[in-house]
Amino acid sequence: MTDPDARFGKPLTDAPLDPNEKLDVGALLDGLAEYRPRRHGWTWRTLVPGQRTHEFTYHETSEPLERGIPLPAAHYFESIDPQPECVITTEIASGRPEDDIRRMRMAAWHGADHIMVIRTAGQSHMDGLLEGTPEGVGGIAVTRKQVRLSRRALDLIEDEVGRPINFHSYVSGVAGPEIAVMFAEEGVNGAHQDPQYNVLYRNINMYRSFVDAAVAKHIMAAAGILQIDGAHNANATAVKAWKVMPELLVQHAINCAYSEAVGMPADRIALSTVPPDAAPAPCMRMDLPFAIALRDLFGRYKMRAQQNTRYMESDGRDATVSHVMNLLISRLTSADIQSTITPDEGRNVPWHYNNVAAVDTAKQSLIGMDGLREMVRVDRENPELKARVREIKERAVLFLEAMLSDGGYFAGVEKAYFVDSGEYPETNDDGIARDSAGGVAVGSIVPRAADYLAPVCHHFGENHLPAGYRGRSFGEAAPCDLIGGCTLCDDTKVPFIDELDPEDNAKTRLAQTAEARRAGLITPEVEWAGDGIVAVTMFLPAAEPVAEAAALELGRAMNLEDCEVIHKRVMHPAEGTLIELKGRLDVAVDPASLTLLEPADLLGDDEMREFVHARNVRVVAATVGEDEHSVGMREIIDIKHGGLEKWGFRVTYLGTSVPIEKVLDAAIEHAASAVLISTIITHADVHREMMEKLSALAEEKGVRDKLLLIAGGTQVNDEIARESGMDAGFGRRTKGAAVASFIVRKMCERGL
Repeated sequence: MTDPDARFGKPLTDAPLDPNEKLDVGALLDGLAEYRPRRHGWTWRTLVPGQRTHEFTYHETSEPLERGIPLPAAHYFESIDPQPECVITTEIASGRPEDDIRRMRMAAWHGADHIMVIRTAGQSHMDGLLEGTPEGVGGIAVTRKQVRLSRRALDLIEDEVGRPINFHSYVSGVAGPEIAVMFAEEGVNGAHQDPQYNVLYRNINMYRSFVDAAVAKHIMAAAGILQIDGAHNANATAVKAWKVMPELLVQHAINCAYSEAVGMPADRIALSTVPPDAAPAPCMRMDLPFAIALRDLFGRYKMRAQQNTRYMESDGRDATVSHVMNLLISRLTSADIQSTITPDEGRNVPWHYNNVAAVDTAKQSLIGMDGLREMVRVDRENPELKARVREIKERAVLFLEAMLSDGGYFAGVEKAYFVDSGEYPETNDDGIARDSAGGVAVGSIVPRAADYLAPVCHHFGENHLPAGYRGRSFGEAAPCDLIGGCTLCDDTKVPFIDELDPEDNAKTRLAQTAEARRAGLITPEVEWAGDGIVAVTMFLPAAEPVAEAAALELGRAMNLEDCEVIHKRVMHPAEGTLIELKGRLDVAVDPASLTLLEPADLLGDDEMREFVHARNVRVVAATVGEDEHSVGMREIIDIKHGGLEKWGFRVTYLGTSVPIEKVLDAAIEHAASAVLISTIITHADVHREMMEKLSALAEEKGVRDKLLLIAGGTQVNDEIARESGMDAGFGRRTKGAAVASFIVRKMCERGL
């Protein structure tokens, strides 16, 4: 017998990623034939109850990332980045593995730890395992090379962020068992596997689909792969998605029972749950009872919560609001995995920044609702809720009983039980019907011979081997010992075939862009590296059809090629339309030619404090004009925000909506060295008007050379301020230290 410890190749030791350097895709492609996954099976997050971060205590969070990008408002809270307790999914769909892995890195930094590579040319269309095929297969990690490259990159990315990342794809179609074996060999951690999906949506022969599923599920179980079902496709394709709730429960039940029957542990089974409604329907009142019924009946299994896509449009705002409402259901009930769907689903433009936006939406919503169930509980005794939960369950039971009385699942499919537009037991006889004697791969099931022997591990079915040969994962001798090891026990036997197409492959595409990458040229991108795609948002004062045509013409005037309107929203039938335009900008920028803004050179605390105290420096500050905003100015001057008072500046704050004349009079009265004005409201260039007026009045009163005039606000920058007569301008996110350093330096320069 071969030494089992010698059966596994050692994973390649790649150099750690540098957070300040781009992924070296070429290096990851080199030596890929020798790469071995360093871990197998699904990994959950490590929960940290009562976690203390900054000044807050969290009740439903997991271990933090070692590296990541916090939410936009985190800078107010010392840039904390708390992570929800559930796994967060993102779905990658660039169609090019060399770009997929870059997206994976971005998503992981924002908190995604379940990476799915899917869409376009579905694996369920494949009738055999693809090896060495072209890389650009619709974003789906279907070939061994695509899977291996992704898993190798994720090994490095998870080290970079400090958290295991689960890689996921699809075990479906008549190639399902072969794909399951390949996934087990290549360290895939999660996969969709649902024989009903094949039957209903791909017209694969139902007997073949369930036989294949038995083999695939058994292999997945042995490899520790988490299984997610596909029942949610019923409400993604239904005429009236809210009518299929009873059917969804039945589909989940069939898949769970079948999975366990063929050896899938309950804790490795996840239900793909999707709220079947969206506003303007009263979706919370309709979806919450379904979510409760689902968890009541299937509490033994994991829940993968996904956003509704049946009613998703191209409107990013609309999709985000639906996402947040669906996340509220996750918080009020439960979710082990929180899937994220981007607006791309509604407009077929799979862009990486939308992946990140959806991950951030999930993280922000779940963290914001941390501990919600401790304060706001679902009233299970509410008569309407209680009755509706019971009704959904009863309808599901009636559905199942009727199907059984009609001959079982296969007979039910033949009679179009599924995806009917009525809510069972009401039916409209418009469901999906399949013939059990038809479909893809019909007649392809071959009975095993009486002396059948398969000396490979985790093989489903009657295998005529001596007693005890079940597989090493079961603590017994492995069947493959008879042949010196199979690929599941000896990964040195795993075959690897590289590119067959010399044109459509990652190395060829990388060679085509090599010069631009060497020069560091910058080109806009959203789908593929250097694709040049930009999106432009514009409001046009015209009716929808005119606005759309005008937007295309404006895009061409901006030198955009391949212009396409990807979203339009009527603001008023006569007054105008909001347009989002996609186009290609064939321009590359050399970063060596750019003039970069120098970071603020801040003086030390002691140096500033000594200067200010020695001169008793006084400052007058105000929000001017008709502006009532004060928060930004208070952050610049208040000691509690690290403002000017921290270094001893004596600040007279006049408040909001202060006339320029009053500001200057106060500066003269208090013998101030500097005047700080702020404007947020900037219609009709009010900020420029206020700055110019202050400069002119200071000249008129003969004090301009005695005062430093400084302006700030959301629309102010240093260039605009100096053009308007100021000594300096400070914009968004300015800290008091930058203003204090400027005042001290300028006073020294002028001898004030």
